[in-house]
Amino acid sequence: MTNDPIADLLTRMRNALLRGQAQLDIPASKILRGVLRVMRSEGFILDTAEIQDGKQGVIRVSLKYGPDGEKVITHLKRMSKPSCRLYQKAADIEPVLGGLGVGIYSTPEGILSDRQARRLNVGGEWLCSIW
Repeated sequence: MTNDPIADLLTRMRNALLRGQAQLDIPASKILRGVLRVMRSEGFILDTAEIQDGKQGVIRVSLKYGPDGEKVITHLKRMSKPSCRLYQKAADIEPVLGGLGVGIYSTPEGILSDRQARRLNVGGEWLCSIW
């Protein structure tokens, strides 16, 4: 069991990208499904698949690489941590790297990208940033 499943996901993704792996497996949870859904919709990963193992389940993530094998994800950063939560009002949400990156937020409307949160005018906990 891990205390911070989002940090665990980001670390597993970093390690898989460093090794050039095509897929990685993570323990399934509702919040990780939401984070991966945003990553997929923003074009950072190819796909996800649910695998039942008789326990909580596993999510298999297919990583995305460029035509010459270059990484699509160059940085993964955990923003809000269990020891120090980071919340943003809707008016304070700014684009990551001038719009080249994506901030992922946990809002009352669900897990959203920074663009979606600004469009819906909702704030929330800033989970992580990807670029």
